[in-house]
Amino acid sequence: MRPTRRLPLALLLVATHALAAEPFAWPGGKRAAVSLAYDDALPSQLDHAIPALDRHGLKGSFYLTLASDTLRTRRQAWVDAARHGHELGNHSLFHQCSSSLPDRAWVPPHRDLDTTTVAQMADQVRLANVMLAALDGRSDRTMTVPCGDTRARDGDYVAAVAPEFVGIKRGQGGVVADMAALDASAVPVDVPVDVTGEQLIARVEEAARQGTMANFTFHGIGGDYLAVSNDAHEALLRHLAAHPDVYWVAPFVDIMRHVASVRGARTASP
Repeated sequence: MRPTRRLPLALLLVATHALAAEPFAWPGGKRAAVSLAYDDALPSQLDHAIPALDRHGLKGSFYLTLASDTLRTRRQAWVDAARHGHELGNHSLFHQCSSSLPDRAWVPPHRDLDTTTVAQMADQVRLANVMLAALDGRSDRTMTVPCGDTRARDGDYVAAVAPEFVGIKRGQGGVVADMAALDASAVPVDVPVDVTGEQLIARVEEAARQGTMANFTFHGIGGDYLAVSNDAHEALLRHLAAHPDVYWVAPFVDIMRHVASVRGARTASP
C-alpha cells in the first residue's frame, strides 16, 4: 500500500512546483509590473513627481500622511491627482514610527509607535481610509507602513488592519523574488535615496528578467528629504515609457487586484 500512497503526494509536489514555476501573467504579455509610489504627501511630489509622471503618461501611487501640511494647503492638488488616475494610498494619520530603533531620535513622543496601542493604530488607519475616500471617492485601498514598523506597544498593528487593504507595502527588497510566494500584506519595497537613474533602471530590468514586479517608494523628488534628484527620477520614467511592451506601470492597487485575480484563476484551475 505504501507505493500507492506515495504516488498522489508525488503528483501533488510536481503540480505545486509547476504552479510556482509558471511565468506570472501580466497584462498584455508584459514581463514585469512596476509600482512607482511616493510617501508622506510632500510638496516636491506635487511640484515635480506628478508633472513628470503625467508627461510620460504614467500613473503613480501617493501614500498620504493625512496630517501633512499639503492636505491643508494643497488639498485640491491631491484631488486633481486622483482624478487624473493616480492612486491615493494610506500612510496613516500621524506617521507613527518606533523611537527605540537606531537613528530614531527624530520621532516625537506623541507619535511614537512604541507607546501607541494596536487599537489606537487600527482606529487611526481606518479613519485615514475614510478621509481618503472623501478625496477620491474610492473604496479599494492599499497602504505603505510608516517606516516599515509594525510593532505597536502591545502587538503587530498591521495584522489588525490587513483585511482593510488590497495590498500593503513593507519590508525591504523592491523586486519580488517569487510571485507564487508573495504575501499581499508584506510586499517588499525599495526606498531609493540619492541614487542614479542607472541604479533605478537596473531594478526594473531585474524585475523584467525575473518576470515579477518592482516596487519603489520615493519621498522627495528634487527636494524635501530622503530625496532622489529630478534627473534620476526622469531617467527612470523615460526608460519605462520607452518600453511599454516590457513594463506594466500601474497604481499599486491595480497591480495587487491583478495579482489576486491571477492567483484566484490558478487556484480554481483543475
